[in-house]
Amino acid sequence: MPIEGPEEFFKKGLSELAQGQGLSALVNFEKALQLDYKPLYLSYFAYCTAKERGQIRKAIELCEDAVKLEPDNPLHYLNLGRIYLHAGDRGTAILAFRTGLKHEINREIIDELIKLQTRKSPVISFLSRDNPVNKYLGIILKCLGLR
Repeated sequence: MPIEGPEEFFKKGLSELAQGQGLSALVNFEKALQLDYKPLYLSYFAYCTAKERGQIRKAIELCEDAVKLEPDNPLHYLNLGRIYLHAGDRGTAILAFRTGLKHEINREIIDELIKLQTRKSPVISFLSRDNPVNKYLGIILKCLGLR
């Protein structure tokens, strides 16, 4: 039986995280981190710590350590933003996501920001949002600074 290295544990953790198995992913990220202290492993371990154990403060500290070690890696900002979302701090999460996008365009960060977008209610509530009257009236009111 071959001995698994840190990269295998990390890949296994990513796969489990994608399948919604956060606790298993946490274990694999922790094993990867014990074998090789890489900022990427630390970042994902921090996210799973917040998600599965609810240790928000510890997770933020760990993820910020990963950001200090590799400040140009957008995945650290993705995980930091997710931790802040899990903590209910939407504004700080958005800032973290936007900072990550400044370093590199990342589809996962963009998807998180799209999920966070909120739309204002239609100007004329009994008309559909796509109705041209609602659409253009909303644009005009926004230009005038009334909306």
